[in-house]
Amino acid sequence: MSPKINAVVLGASGYVGGELLRLIAAHPALQFAAAVSESRNGDPIASTFSNLLSAYGDTCFVGYDGWLDAIDEGSDLALFSAAPHGASAALIAKALDDTHKKNITVHVVDSSADFRYSNQQDYETVYGTEHGAPELLDAFQSGVPEHVSQWHAEHVGHPGCFATAVLLATVPLIGSGLTDADVFVTGITGSTGSGRSPQPGTHHPERHSNLYAYKPLAHRHAPEIAALIESATGKQARVHFVPHSGPFARGIHATVQARTGKQVSTEQLQDVYENAYANAPFVEVIAGTPKLKDVVASNNCRIGVAGGDESVVVMSVIDNLVKGAAGGAMQWMNRLWGLPETAGLMAAAPGWT
Repeated sequence: MSPKINAVVLGASGYVGGELLRLIAAHPALQFAAAVSESRNGDPIASTFSNLLSAYGDTCFVGYDGWLDAIDEGSDLALFSAAPHGASAALIAKALDDTHKKNITVHVVDSSADFRYSNQQDYETVYGTEHGAPELLDAFQSGVPEHVSQWHAEHVGHPGCFATAVLLATVPLIGSGLTDADVFVTGITGSTGSGRSPQPGTHHPERHSNLYAYKPLAHRHAPEIAALIESATGKQARVHFVPHSGPFARGIHATVQARTGKQVSTEQLQDVYENAYANAPFVEVIAGTPKLKDVVASNNCRIGVAGGDESVVVMSVIDNLVKGAAGGAMQWMNRLWGLPETAGLMAAAPGWT
């Protein structure tokens, strides 16, 4: 057997970090090396993620200054970053510099927004902060695996949860030429998408039995989605996006509507999507409407479509922490290392979540 690839998670104490640790523990080709968290440095992983006790025992988080000690010189490294937007790029830059000195071969998948744009100015305009490592932008590429046929970069900027759900629903439609450039998107997300720290709008008593929109037509993920649609299809799109906070912990339900200018049947639309995802192991095009409980805690996406009256509707559901973050990152890491795309991602999800 080939030696296993070392796996390290930066920003490992957040929700996405915990999901990455869970996936690494069951991955056939990855070997856990370090869970990096300055705020939890020295604490057992299981004190933050009790569900990981059987996988990690008394293994502790380490700080940013000590994690590289666990990696042998000249070895291979799968480096995942679950650090926040605006902080991740600088951490990755230092990690790449340090691993280069030890002759370590490394691929990075970043779950923050820091490498979702190829242009420094575009990132700084949307996020209102200086980019932490603009010199690395050319080494990263962004997109969902299902839409990328040619890949030139060593590292990946993962599109994120809302973008993943919307892109999977939208790219085949725009690529088919059935609609014009305007797509209208309603997305409902679970509270884990807002991170571990309670905020007034994400605290459970506020979201329980509640549903409300936020940042309508002004959410910062809309330009990311539009840019990645153009990258995947070669066509420009205008994304009119209204996100909502849902009263559940995990999952995203995205509804995409568009005008077609002519009658398009549900059967025609279903053929478009079935052809687009014929070789996509994690995307299932179904008859009827998809439900969150069918995908939560898995790396799967389910898509349902409806046509008629010169308009179309496409619905997609994913787990925001898995397909929309940690699972999508693992899917990319498998590709970067030439592993089966499904490695470590095929375990059945629990029911009744």
